[in-house]
Amino acid sequence: MCRQSATVCLIKSPSRQQRSLGSLAERLAVLPDPRSRRGVRHPFVAVLLVAACAVTAGAGSWAAIGQWAKAAPQDTLARLGARATGGLGVRVAPSLSTIRRVVIGVCPGGLADLTGQDPAGAESLAVDGKTARGSRHRDTPAVHLLAAMTDRGRTVTQLPVPGKTNEITCFTALLAPFDLHGVTVTADALHTQTDHVRYLVEQKHAHYLLLVKANQPVLFAALRSLPWPQVTARRYDREHGHGRRETRATRVLTVTGLGVDFPHVVQAARASCATASTKQAEGAPARRSTRSRT
Repeated sequence: MCRQSATVCLIKSPSRQQRSLGSLAERLAVLPDPRSRRGVRHPFVAVLLVAACAVTAGAGSWAAIGQWAKAAPQDTLARLGARATGGLGVRVAPSLSTIRRVVIGVCPGGLADLTGQDPAGAESLAVDGKTARGSRHRDTPAVHLLAAMTDRGRTVTQLPVPGKTNEITCFTALLAPFDLHGVTVTADALHTQTDHVRYLVEQKHAHYLLLVKANQPVLFAALRSLPWPQVTARRYDREHGHGRRETRATRVLTVTGLGVDFPHVVQAARASCATASTKQAEGAPARRSTRSRT
């Protein structure tokens, strides 16, 4: 079963060897063709490559993808593996209906995993959710995606969040196919969950860096009560721009043995930011604001 839908396509997630294949065409060839064998005219991989190139060129709708494919020059279609016809070998681009039918029918989980970056060996992996722009259609709400990205800005994979749930239910499924040994996984406060932490450390042998906010009131209160004024390990960063002056202070404290009840916790960091406006009338006091995050 596909990781992202009820479609029977890939029996299991792509292997690490398949995800590390050199070219995009070789990776896409791993996916099963959703079309029946009868009546197939255009190569499966070529259709996907045409759609990918159109989106890369700026196409933001099915109509725009079809227009790009129709206007693509012969040398481009040849490099993408489009169907050749006639004695002269004229390349014919797939029609809009063909592109749409193939893209909708292809395995979404396998497509996301095969085209993503392998996170093995990366220093960190950021998990965050986003709502896909332009995905809302009439009464159908916009698609909300949970994605993972390496520290170099390369997307690893993404999953659509079911409408009646939230990102928490998709966290383990998102990271399940990948080797995260020694990788530091970062996420926002929504994923500061004991089950997530145990999964990362005990099953994936990874590290974690999570935000703590009021969604975890007991943990939040325990961290705020730590002896932060006595911390000597501090880092200051100062920036000027956009009409304000910001000073960020980060303090790190080893919490082993301090009674913080959270699985596998070793250190806690507290970041505070002081902002002062530089666009003030002459003689007026500068406006200041301070915020902190643990």
